Amino acid sequence: MNQRLEAPPSTSLSETALFFDVDGTLVALEEKPEAVVVSTSLRMLLERLIIATDGALALVSGRSIAQLDSLFKPLEFSASGVHGLERRLLPGSSHRIIEATDALDDARAELDAFTKAHPGTLFEDKGLTLALHYRMAAEHREKAAGLVRKLVSADPEKLVLLEGKMVFELKPPGFDKGRAIADFMKEPPFRGRSPIFAGDDVTDEAGFRTINQMNGVAIKVGIDDRPTEAAFGLDNVEAMLRWLEGLLDDTSKRNAGAGQ
Repeated sequence: MNQRLEAPPSTSLSETALFFDVDGTLVALEEKPEAVVVSTSLRMLLERLIIATDGALALVSGRSIAQLDSLFKPLEFSASGVHGLERRLLPGSSHRIIEATDALDDARAELDAFTKAHPGTLFEDKGLTLALHYRMAAEHREKAAGLVRKLVSADPEKLVLLEGKMVFELKPPGFDKGRAIADFMKEPPFRGRSPIFAGDDVTDEAGFRTINQMNGVAIKVGIDDRPTEAAFGLDNVEAMLRWLEGLLDDTSKRNAGAGQ
């Protein structure tokens, strides 16, 4: 049975820190990650949210920070990339939190060979993580699952498996979206604000748990029967963007009322 969660409450953006997953949350999922296009209206919406929160907005994504910059240019954001393995707090420069583990080297060759032998699958090398997409070849899911689990079991202290929507991703342990959000919340302009995190996938659950521990608002985007730590939900990307527009409208009304 599909799970429909309660709609998230309105809040004052002047007191809020905003954290967003990207694919499936702010933009619709595509068969290939490089096919995603960010609209002018989304850029304008995010720019307004940055102003309304005094800069307390960060993207928390499985994409690398370099990919996020390319996707949203000319905008730049405070951001965590590659599931918490990269982090940038503006103003400043991006940096890798860790170096790529040598366990990825062996896995890289096997994943590349797998995709060449199984048409429709896609190997994405993010440097710090490796992703095996099967959105265009769901019939190869079980073989792909067997391969990535074998790779993790061969070196479990250096590799963990993330299962997302039609993708398996191998990464070093110890970092996730929850840790990235917690680190942002220790520093201005995020510190002292009430956090909101919106995401759509299993990889966002660590972020939801952290948000719940902070008494913030965790929002799952999309309706399915997957268990979630999120207390609130929105049906799809379009509903997410409408909700954000509503926050801006409500904040403008509060500010206008305060000025009278």
